[in-house]
Amino acid sequence: MAKIKVMDELLANKIAAGEVVERCASVVKELVENSIDADSHEIKVYIEEAGTKSIQVIDDGIGMDKEDAVLAFGRHATSKLKTEDDLYQIDTLGFRGEALASIASVSDVILKTSIGKVGTCVELHGGKVVSIESSDARRGTSMTVKNLFYNTPARLKHMKSLYTELSSIVDYMNKIALSHPNIKFTLINNDNVLLKTDGSGQLLKTIKDIYGISIVKKMLSVEASDADYDVRGYISLPEVHRSSRNHMITLVNGRVVRNSELNKTINDAYHSYKPDTRYPIVVLMIDVDPSLIDVNIHPTKMDIKFSKLEELKTLIADMIHKELKKGTFIPNAVEEEFDIKEEKPRYVEQKISFGTINEEVEDYIIIDEGKNDNQLFSLEGLGEQNPKQEERKEDRLPDLYPVGVVHGTYIICQNDKGMYLIDQHAAKERCNYEYYKKKFGNPTNENTAMLFPYTEEFTASEYIILKENFDVLRNIGFVVEEFGVNSIIVKAHPVWLKTEDVEDSIRKILELVISMEKNFSIEKFNESAATMLSCKKAIKANDFITQAEMEKLIEDLHQCENPFHCPHGRPTMIFYSNYDLEKLFKRSGFENSQ
Repeated sequence: MAKIKVMDELLANKIAAGEVVERCASVVKELVENSIDADSHEIKVYIEEAGTKSIQVIDDGIGMDKEDAVLAFGRHATSKLKTEDDLYQIDTLGFRGEALASIASVSDVILKTSIGKVGTCVELHGGKVVSIESSDARRGTSMTVKNLFYNTPARLKHMKSLYTELSSIVDYMNKIALSHPNIKFTLINNDNVLLKTDGSGQLLKTIKDIYGISIVKKMLSVEASDADYDVRGYISLPEVHRSSRNHMITLVNGRVVRNSELNKTINDAYHSYKPDTRYPIVVLMIDVDPSLIDVNIHPTKMDIKFSKLEELKTLIADMIHKELKKGTFIPNAVEEEFDIKEEKPRYVEQKISFGTINEEVEDYIIIDEGKNDNQLFSLEGLGEQNPKQEERKEDRLPDLYPVGVVHGTYIICQNDKGMYLIDQHAAKERCNYEYYKKKFGNPTNENTAMLFPYTEEFTASEYIILKENFDVLRNIGFVVEEFGVNSIIVKAHPVWLKTEDVEDSIRKILELVISMEKNFSIEKFNESAATMLSCKKAIKANDFITQAEMEKLIEDLHQCENPFHCPHGRPTMIFYSNYDLEKLFKRSGFENSQ
């Protein structure tokens, strides 16, 4: 008797559900994407208990007739692919035909749909059709999913906390709303509105609906294209950053995707503009010929492959670099107050319970109560934050006139716009960084002989690494040779390496070469060495400097490519406008103030 048998369809659907339906957010994702593919203009998502109790997605799309409504729950049933060639020109969000079958196999589903005539209502329990009836004729589709994972207790038991499930749903809905700003999206959990967009087609307004107006005021518009890719969107000012990479959002042909290499490219483009452990808010819409990408590599369809990824990375990096080199990024010491009717706290805590799991878990989620549907919002001027620049670098940094020092650390400057505080260590560190980076990147053979050569003994493994990289050291101007067992001698150093503490600088450069070991990269070495030396040679806090030294430091800042941040991403200066100063001293609004 044969041991191999064809798997029962319901069992196959449950197995597929393990890949397609990972959590509540997976159900929301699949249903919302179906609604988008159905040419919907408005999509409403209602969830209870973060989707563990019920999920309902209502759209005004093209709907289905009775025959299609039943066939939709069959495995590999889809209207989006008809031939094998269609697989290489996918222009819809869904195409596998597995989602509905997988969802239905682990839940109770009620489908109501109509093409504008008599509607159809299909009920399923655990993947089996319970009833097929006529329903109302409202054009569009309503899909309700209840008791998710009721027949897969292991999956139900290992679901995350209620807050985590809700956070995942909100995160997806935010991103899909950004990818389709022309569609009205509404997300409601337990009668509380978590997201509401107006479908105006304006990406910046959708960003406002999600992040708030204070963030929108600090977004820069970007755009670039080449023969294969069109990229547009918004990037945050360097002062706006988050602790998670999750806010670097890439949308490809209207699809929410995740690609670690693109995220790294975006983050690297901000290098030295922000701390390395923080990440910018970025929303990029990428349009590309479907034949150049492959979305058929994972059931969630969020991981995709690009056939010309390097070209795309270069395009994005150059686009962000170009925009960041234009602006004047001096953060205001006093946060701007926006005159908008959102005076009451936008967020309150709402207590909800995880009722679908044996052990009831209580969580507190953040609900936006400050949304005002009737609020008028003007996009005029938003996204136009990029100051018009001339070609001269010094125009990025305003004229600054030093007048004193606070605690031997902060230089006080002024001009007709207000007062500036400059961190002398951070400013000098930036000047040093750009100086050393240029020297490391454009090495010469000019060096200075050391009166007393520097010798150092290393372990056998360290010595081998150094010996393999002698050429790197020699190319930047060091005269280095073997000197006995596991020892080296440095007889000369580059002329641009300052003579004071030169031995300490040499030691740190050698340690840097050793630390990079097998992953040695000349670009990374130059970057790390420049950063290390710039900090070591910078003015320290409590080092009092003269008026002439202040003026020279400011002059050097004017010559920097990025005078606003130290190599570690900290600001070199902050700004108090004249209005800020008057407001702080209660002078603003008093006509007779002297």
